[in-house]
Amino acid sequence: MTRRATFLRSMAMIALVAAAATACTTGTQRMVGTGDVVVDRQRVMKLQGALFADIQDKYKAGNIAGIAVDAEALSITALQIPSLFPEGSLTEKSKVKPEAWQRWPEFEASAKNLAIWSERLRDASKDKDDKAVADIMKDFGRVACGSCHTPFRVPPPRTS
Repeated sequence: MTRRATFLRSMAMIALVAAAATACTTGTQRMVGTGDVVVDRQRVMKLQGALFADIQDKYKAGNIAGIAVDAEALSITALQIPSLFPEGSLTEKSKVKPEAWQRWPEFEASAKNLAIWSERLRDASKDKDDKAVADIMKDFGRVACGSCHTPFRVPPPRTS
């Protein structure tokens, strides 16, 4: 991928994150959105998946410094996660388990954990610390994403 294409992709991601962050509020109240909290949170989660995919692509390409913008966006959206899961928002189209509300402090801690790991990755990337980035990337999916997905998300169907 050319530098220009990477730059444009990063700028598009920043715009999407800004839009997602604007659609959410701080704390537990939501100010704007589609009116369907499940749709809103699925949009943010898809954005987070795209951000992590971009991080992985940049890491594989050796673009350590380029990871910082995506890691920052992941950190920002991670802080919005609890506001996207108000009590009573479990529906058939939602993949969240009831345990998210039953173990709310742990759920909130998992979102904070994603923000912390994303900030560590951002900082290591900004410092162009290849070793620190490699150490974080080795565990990021399991520790940062998995700390929430494993206990609180219905696993996707297995494909044969």
